Amino acid sequence: MLSKRLQTSVLTLVALVAFAGNSVLCRIALKDQTIDPASFTFIRIAGGAVFLVILLQLFQRRTKRSGPPQSAGSWVSSLALLGYAVAFSYAYISLDTGAGALILFGSVQITMVLTSLIKGEQLSIGEWLGLLLAFCGMSLLLVPGASAPSLYGFALMALSGIAWASYTLRGRNASEPVAETAGNFSRATAPALLIAMVTLAGGWVDISSTGVWLALASGALASGAGYAIWYSVLPHLHISQAAVLQLSVPLLAAAGGLIFSAEPVTLTFVASSVLVLGGILLVIYSRQANN
Repeated sequence: MLSKRLQTSVLTLVALVAFAGNSVLCRIALKDQTIDPASFTFIRIAGGAVFLVILLQLFQRRTKRSGPPQSAGSWVSSLALLGYAVAFSYAYISLDTGAGALILFGSVQITMVLTSLIKGEQLSIGEWLGLLLAFCGMSLLLVPGASAPSLYGFALMALSGIAWASYTLRGRNASEPVAETAGNFSRATAPALLIAMVTLAGGWVDISSTGVWLALASGALASGAGYAIWYSVLPHLHISQAAVLQLSVPLLAAAGGLIFSAEPVTLTFVASSVLVLGGILLVIYSRQANN
């Protein structure tokens, strides 16, 4: 029993580091101008698709299942995935790693809570207070100052978060989440290639071998392997545990930015993180108490 718990803990940590790794890898690639955002997005999605399809084919051989793994998923979900990935890449041209991850994560959670509200779900006082705290934390990031992110980058990352929330809500009840993720990555590859080709035609492409490797690592390892590991440990985690554990992703991303890109952790970022993550934590526990 202890070894099983230890295995789950290690795999959970690996998955969370992988999620934060997406922000770190993308920021390194774009900050150092080793690749352009459109090419990074295409290689990331294509790399994730190849990794997931191969993984599922190996799984099918082991379990003697049949059927192409890329047949799962849907075009609507794949376009939401593409919207998330494109906005994510372009946002990281001007955002620090930790700030980008915090805006993304905050936007995802706020969008999901607002979606519940629009659908007629009643929010408790605790949930309303948590939502207000998260909004205040996001707004704090935009207070004018040397550490304030660009409005352009903030808007793009918020849009990326909205797209990812849409993707998450659509796949919430997926019976085979890894297969559906593989299918959505496979479908998103073609439009991602089209965007890269349009960028190439406009002369805005800048690709180096370092940029390609960073994009492949983001797609195959941080995205493909990260999602596969996360879905494998989810059945062993309580829903509230999974939600709370994800609060560590922006902090892990900020640590990665500090280590690999020498990005400072400012007082504004710390205060904003406390408000955003504290507000989301309050929403999670308030919702758990009411269920």
